[in-house]
Amino acid sequence: MTSTSTDHRGAVSDVASLGVAAVVVNFNGGDHLADCVKSLLSERVGEVVVVDNGSSDGSLKMLREFELGVKVIESGWNRGYGGGANLGVAACGGEFLLVCNSDLVVQPGSIGSLVEAIGNDPLVGIVGPRLVELDGSLYPSARCFPSLGDAIGHGLVGLVTKDNRFSKRYKMLGWDHASSRQVDWVSGACFLARRKAYTALGGFDESYFMYMEDVDLCWRAWNAGWRVAYEPSATVVHAQGVSTARSPYAMTLAHHRSLLRFVSRTSRGTSRILLPAVAAGIVGRACIICVRDAVGRGRERLGFGGRNY
Repeated sequence: MTSTSTDHRGAVSDVASLGVAAVVVNFNGGDHLADCVKSLLSERVGEVVVVDNGSSDGSLKMLREFELGVKVIESGWNRGYGGGANLGVAACGGEFLLVCNSDLVVQPGSIGSLVEAIGNDPLVGIVGPRLVELDGSLYPSARCFPSLGDAIGHGLVGLVTKDNRFSKRYKMLGWDHASSRQVDWVSGACFLARRKAYTALGGFDESYFMYMEDVDLCWRAWNAGWRVAYEPSATVVHAQGVSTARSPYAMTLAHHRSLLRFVSRTSRGTSRILLPAVAAGIVGRACIICVRDAVGRGRERLGFGGRNY
């Protein structure tokens, strides 16, 4: 299954010898998919597996035209991010697993930095890189498990203004994200995991179709005695939401379903007692976002210039 294309990989490198396999989950990733795979091959990972979740945009055709020599698995339907990742992990080798979206580009040297970071502490099971937007701005991909108060504040006050204390604590915005450290969880858009840890945890919980599967994985990792780390010397440029933009309402509902599932799984004590009220808040938030997006799209069609209202 290992690619041997000398056009893009060249000689075996230290990264390849360390047994890094990359799993790319694709769903209508467009031309981002090929760019993502090329960036991984330039890092000389030992193996690249692309799992396609029933794309209909021709992204697989574009990838194959480049003849990059990577393994492609067509699931035949949209299994969700976690389901696609688990399928790819089962089909590849490697002591370390780089799991990522198809709409990102790994910057030179980043995978080596992640391997070094995870290798420095045998208890670290998952490490995430620094994620940046296309314009170079930081995406806060390393976050904490919020308290119930911060979760409610971020979810509701955050609809009105992102500049609030609840969101700042949750996204760890009091820290510049420029230094290595252990964190509660890292974004599933791109992370490196020890296969030993990933396998022991059972991989992603596939009951999360989209969203929160990364938070859940890291939560289970900490509970099982593994640590989660963030390594900013590894940088990944992420286009953000390429496939989800095609079905915004479905993704909003999937997001809030996953929120409810995670809250139900992790709530204890007083938080458990308040679960019905929290569930009502999550449903209400989903409705508000859907209505807001519908109004915004209506304004766009009428020529009122986007959603800045």
